[in-house]
Amino acid sequence: MRVFNFLGAAVATRNISTGDVPPDKRRKIGSARSAGVATVGRGRQPLAAVNNRQDVVASASDMGGAEGSECESVEFTKEEVEALLNEKVKGKKFDVKGKMEQMNEHIRKLKLCVKWFQEVDGGHVQEKEKLRNTLESSERKLTETEAAMTKKEEEFNSILTELKLKSTLLQENLAKEESEKLDAIECHRRETEAKVTAEKLQASLREELGKAEQDKLSANQRVISLNDMYKRLQEYNTSLQQYNTKLQTDLATANESLKRVENEKATIVQNLSTLRGHYNALQDQLTSSKASQDEAVKQKEALLKEVNCIRGELQHAREDRDRQCTQVQELTAEIVKYKETTGKSVAELDNLSLKSYALEETCSSQREQIHVLQHQLAAATEKLKMSDLSVVETRTEFEQKKRAMSELEYRLADAELKLVEGEKLRKKLHNTILELKGNIRVFCRVRPMLPDDCATTETLISYPMSMESLGRGIELLQSGQKYPFTFDKVFDHEASQQDVFVEISQLVQSALDGYKVCIFAYGQTGSGKTYTMMGVPEAYEQKGLIPRSLEQIFETSQSLQAQGWKYKMQASMLEIYNETIRDLLSVNCSSGLDLTRAENCGVGKQYAIKHDANGNTHVADLTIVDVCSMKEVSRLLRQAAQSRSVGKTDMNEHSSRSHFVFTLRIFGVNESTEQQVQGVLNLIDLAGSERLSRSGATGDRLKETQAINKSLSCLSDVIFALAKKDDHVPFRNSKLTYLLQPCLGGDSKTLMFVNVSPDPLSVGESICSLRFAARVNSCEIGIARRQTSTRTLDSRLSCG
Repeated sequence: MRVFNFLGAAVATRNISTGDVPPDKRRKIGSARSAGVATVGRGRQPLAAVNNRQDVVASASDMGGAEGSECESVEFTKEEVEALLNEKVKGKKFDVKGKMEQMNEHIRKLKLCVKWFQEVDGGHVQEKEKLRNTLESSERKLTETEAAMTKKEEEFNSILTELKLKSTLLQENLAKEESEKLDAIECHRRETEAKVTAEKLQASLREELGKAEQDKLSANQRVISLNDMYKRLQEYNTSLQQYNTKLQTDLATANESLKRVENEKATIVQNLSTLRGHYNALQDQLTSSKASQDEAVKQKEALLKEVNCIRGELQHAREDRDRQCTQVQELTAEIVKYKETTGKSVAELDNLSLKSYALEETCSSQREQIHVLQHQLAAATEKLKMSDLSVVETRTEFEQKKRAMSELEYRLADAELKLVEGEKLRKKLHNTILELKGNIRVFCRVRPMLPDDCATTETLISYPMSMESLGRGIELLQSGQKYPFTFDKVFDHEASQQDVFVEISQLVQSALDGYKVCIFAYGQTGSGKTYTMMGVPEAYEQKGLIPRSLEQIFETSQSLQAQGWKYKMQASMLEIYNETIRDLLSVNCSSGLDLTRAENCGVGKQYAIKHDANGNTHVADLTIVDVCSMKEVSRLLRQAAQSRSVGKTDMNEHSSRSHFVFTLRIFGVNESTEQQVQGVLNLIDLAGSERLSRSGATGDRLKETQAINKSLSCLSDVIFALAKKDDHVPFRNSKLTYLLQPCLGGDSKTLMFVNVSPDPLSVGESICSLRFAARVNSCEIGIARRQTSTRTLDSRLSCG
């Protein structure tokens, strides 16, 4: 009545926190199950009401309904779960039926509770998926923003290129104007010489020549002012080139920042804890953007000042032009007066008039160029305003993403906390369920018929189909009489290795949780014990319990690294042959020890068994190997299989002539919670029990058979003493029972596989094995203790 399959309970309850459901808000599970998210519904019934309708749930289960019918919507609070876990079986000492009924009711309640936890876990999974989608959308938006910024930088670069071209044109125009000014100076010099010559001819012309000299001085001043303007334009061009260089530097910095952001994105996908670094990088990028914006504002102000200066100089140039025009008109009037006296002066004055007109045309073209520059300045100012708006928008979007990222970090931390709490609750529920099933359980497995078995048309082994015995009962027929037996689980001849392992996977998980676990196979020779425990490791479907258990241990330990757990594994293998312990991993142990006593393994060593105060078992001088992967353990298993003692008997061509014990010690520490555990997994393949009359053993085979039967008889004595609750339990009568003392004495979670052969000639042996297993199943041992340590285990954890 203790069977309850909790396959997957470790995964289903990993992320469930006991504090997820506040007392004032109850989530209803049932109608919203198809959506995967628990919704808030009407108030649920109290736990007492759940207890009152257990009969209804049981009757629905008897009618073929699934466990925990979906039409029932049951919810639990933290107090009710604690009460359910702390509930103990009450009743009279020998009222087995009443205790079993209470256990059944308790198990049904636990089914409802676990199912509720599974529903809540589904909601957590969907919430996690939503968070992942939100993060991906934020990353896409960030990529689009970066592309837009890159496009704007390209536009600014094109504008700078245009400004460079215009600056080059202005420089060429200035060079032309300078040459014209030099020509004008030369003309003024010739005019002065003409005036000096005219002064010799007429004294009155001296005053006019003085005025011409004054005009020459003013023209020189204008040339100087134009030179200053040319220098300022050169400085402006230099500043533009510096600004272009700075923008290119900023672009390279932005590209480097973009690469850094991409690296940080990859880091975010791998580990969300690096979001803070990404946030700092984005802050640096924002600071550089602010600096670029401030620099652009400063450049804008400088351009405005430069334009104002150019406008002032243009106004001065216009005034000078007007004054020159006036002077030219006066000079023209005076030259007309003196035209009669000197023809050369008239010709030179005509030339000066032509040059004056040319200068006026040059000033007009310069005015047009200044007008065009003003339009370009206005366009650049408008673009600068648009860039300011885009920077503001980018900053706003960055702040929004920053807040979203902070919210995601908070939700992630909360989810991790809930995950840790859910893992604690899972371990507690898992241990409670195994305690309710019994710390020592018995499974029965019937192997298929083999070609060498005796053929018969009569069905000697049958399986009851009643609801109470379905999957738990087995009946043997001998001489027309039926012998019924009931165990925790019965596997028929069609059961696969995977089917068998599914039933013990939770027990293997207990070893990682810090408990001592022992699984051993018992049965007559040729009943399939070694196949059950080892199988064929090279074939996936035929792998036995030992390789499958170790694969689960390593896979689970790797998955628990995300929660901060680090594990170290140590393996040892021995056999008990003729009441002598042999180290199968010793370097002196030879391979292929068929039909020999194989005394090379551990020559001259006395392997003494010792038990410490904490219930841990140690074998002195035994080889212990650190293992970090399934590949290393497989190599050790092959080495041990080659060294194990086997021999040929009439019942089995390759019969195991010794008890094989594989021990895996597990040391674990959680860096975040500082929790430390020490678990032990013992996997034992006992030698086959057989009668001397059937085995046909002689000589050394006879001594081996006698030693095997003696050790198994001592095991029976220990089991019977435990069943009777005797004060003295004869553990020391054999090396096997003394080695298994912590497993049988209540300090471990123990499971025994009794293997049965369907051969009609082995019915008597099968009934004896099943009777022994039934006595083991009736034993009640103490509660297993979880092995924790206050010492730091970091020095032991060389590999995870």
